[in-house]
Amino acid sequence: MQSDANASHQHIQPLNAQQQKPPVAQDNLQKITAFMAKHQIAGLPRNFELVYEAMVSRNAEVARDLLALGAQPSQIALDHLGLKHRLVSHCGLADEHVQSEATAALKRLAEQVSFGLMRKQTFTRALETIVKSIREDETRGLSEIMEELDFLDSAARDLIHDEAEIELKLKTGLAQIEAAERTAEAARAMVLTDRLTELPNRIAFMNRLEDLYDRDSAPFGTAMLLVDIDNFKEINRQFGDEAGNKLLRRLAAVFRKTIKKHDFVARIEGDDFAFLFSDVGATEAQAIAERLRTAVENNLIFATEQGRSQGTLGLSIGYAMTADTTTPSELIAHAQSALATARTTPRHPIAGYGSERPRSLGRNVA
Repeated sequence: MQSDANASHQHIQPLNAQQQKPPVAQDNLQKITAFMAKHQIAGLPRNFELVYEAMVSRNAEVARDLLALGAQPSQIALDHLGLKHRLVSHCGLADEHVQSEATAALKRLAEQVSFGLMRKQTFTRALETIVKSIREDETRGLSEIMEELDFLDSAARDLIHDEAEIELKLKTGLAQIEAAERTAEAARAMVLTDRLTELPNRIAFMNRLEDLYDRDSAPFGTAMLLVDIDNFKEINRQFGDEAGNKLLRRLAAVFRKTIKKHDFVARIEGDDFAFLFSDVGATEAQAIAERLRTAVENNLIFATEQGRSQGTLGLSIGYAMTADTTTPSELIAHAQSALATARTTPRHPIAGYGSERPRSLGRNVA
């Protein structure tokens, strides 16, 4: 068993410094398939994502937890691990968990209520019988009546006890359902969150755009900015993926602190970020783009592991206005066109779509 654990560690250990270049996709597939076959892990999509996260994405926490499951982990253990790390493919399991918890809690309550109702009916019939006997037989002695009243008192105490149990089970069941719902909500939120930077992801950004255009009138006064890191592939090539990931996390932190409360930023893929700013015109959009670039220059210095500074990080920024578009895809196309222009002009790496003179709506962007 120990040898299997050691072998597992070799398969899911993150790549070392000599393996900077990412492996070929086919090699990744073969490694994942071999690992799953060796450990008798069912070929389910959610299991594939879990092993991929450990072996290819080099998620150390997932790799460690997967290793701890042993040589032949159960499907329940694998699913719990996926839910723990909130992997996208396991979000449906979280909803199923909520439904399962709710069903089980309601079943327990139904049984308890049914039992309590039966006890109440028995008590009511006994009460009716005693009252009838007292009315019809005036010769009954006091001691006999007291015995019957003692019986009713005991039955009433049992009913109160049953009601207290029902209340306790109701509170416990609701707490379990609420806990499961919070887990499911967190899992659903992860579908819209970029795991590396914890910013909204491309799905969340597209949802935001759809909401923006899903109105009676066309959106006006909103600017979309696309931001791309200059020579990011070269950074990854020279210093490795981990250095690039660290850089993306720091950049996301700068963006998060720079924008205002009602603005929106997402990492849409790789080294590309997208922003939405409301109540601005083209003049303000240009100023915001310049402010973002300055914030990065002032707060993020890229250095190698040896400590040699590589200077400030370069950004290319393209922006477009909703006033010039009628659909989300058109706005994206305009912003991409502006970004392409910005990339070709290193001395002026900020570009807006079109040649229209900037319009101001008066928003303070300072």
